Amino acid sequence: MSERVLPAVTRRELDTPTGPIALLEAAGGTGTPAVLVPGYTGSKEDFALVLAALAATGRRVVAMDQRGQFESPGPPDPAAYTVETLAADVRAVAADLAGPSGGPVHLLGHSFGGLVTRGAVLADPTTAASLVLLGSGPAAIGGERRARMEALRPLLAEGGMAAVYDQLELLAAGDARAASRPPELTAFLRRRFLASSPVALQAMGDALRSEPDRVGALRETGVPVLVAYGEGEDSWSPAVQADMAERLRARHVVVPGAAHSPAAENPQATVGILREFWAWADASARTR
Repeated sequence: MSERVLPAVTRRELDTPTGPIALLEAAGGTGTPAVLVPGYTGSKEDFALVLAALAATGRRVVAMDQRGQFESPGPPDPAAYTVETLAADVRAVAADLAGPSGGPVHLLGHSFGGLVTRGAVLADPTTAASLVLLGSGPAAIGGERRARMEALRPLLAEGGMAAVYDQLELLAAGDARAASRPPELTAFLRRRFLASSPVALQAMGDALRSEPDRVGALRETGVPVLVAYGEGEDSWSPAVQADMAERLRARHVVVPGAAHSPAAENPQATVGILREFWAWADASARTR
């Protein structure tokens, strides 16, 4: 069952052995479809501003909640939220999108979602026609964001999701982007966070802080990769991501007017970048 939630975008669920996965889908034509995977504390709505525009290029595009995020319920077992188990969900969504005829799909992972989609490619390279790492990195996150996650971990155990969210809002009080959010977006972000699984929040955070460098293994798959990040990226630094792209022998592009979330902060530029890369990957596949 599906319901229209935005112009040309519908919400549906995919049943999997571990539970339903919530999707936002924009219908396209016969081009290679694409799966968009959000990052830590994110959801499918992070791609709401780009879905319809990407589908207009002639391909079906689906954004998913990872298990434990927002509208995809997750089990109470921390072992259900490793990169490998989450990557299996991505592969299930890709298989559903490919349909009975099978075939690869384009994968995009934002931030932690980049580590997960990389895991999906490493588990089965035939899943992916290409991989976009958007604001992601070669290994575990470090720096200020890692320190913040570690500082908030005891708060989750003591006060639950609401206490963590309230502390995050206090930490963001000096951020001009947060201060300029419309009230309806602020309300949605709180509702999304509180709807997510506390077990998933902790376990995904552990995975984000412990993922090894697997760049060499990804390069060996031969899957075409694009590394893209905002000019104001503040998670994995632009230098780290540029070095990753060089090691992957991958294309890489800087999104102007964006920081860690280009699909939300500069959707027009992000759509243009993805359209160009996916068209190139499709054309390259035809000549191989």
